Amino acid sequence: MAIPSRVILLVEDSCQEQLIVRYLRKLGLGMHTMRIVKSPAGAGSGEQWVRTQFPKEVSACRNRHAETKLIVLVDADTHSVPARLQQLGHALDEAQVQRIERNEEIACLVPRRNIETWILCLNDEQVDENTDYKGRHADWSQLIRTGSTSLYRCTRPNAAIPPHYVPSLHAAISELQRMNFKP
Repeated sequence: MAIPSRVILLVEDSCQEQLIVRYLRKLGLGMHTMRIVKSPAGAGSGEQWVRTQFPKEVSACRNRHAETKLIVLVDADTHSVPARLQQLGHALDEAQVQRIERNEEIACLVPRRNIETWILCLNDEQVDENTDYKGRHADWSQLIRTGSTSLYRCTRPNAAIPPHYVPSLHAAISELQRMNFKP
């Protein structure tokens, strides 16, 4: 499959946005191919906002005539990854939007506990999925830069995923590989 004409990114915050945009840029996608839908700052729960927007963006992805992919990033926070995915499914049900089929170009990436866990993990720090690492660094930019390179390497065919990567990151890598981004 060729590079899509459009990738919709539905994210909670700037760290999620920066990580996924840098990853997609490493795949060769230009900024003009991305439509970023980010929770407005100060608007309350980013997770709840993403869940509310999710059915609209799934419909937008499905209704485009050109090839379009949707990548959703939503933190699990204190929930499990399956529980957060179930909440996204319920949001589709409530909006009367068909649930996502496995063959659709829609990926739901759910960091447990939050995206900062993945960023540290991608930078070879030992982390767990219960600790909140948000306050650990004042500026995440450099860690996101190197983390996006690690994420890119791990999604390449036959890449070895480091054993210390947390389960939610393993799941995300599989989802990104399933998206089949090819130049």
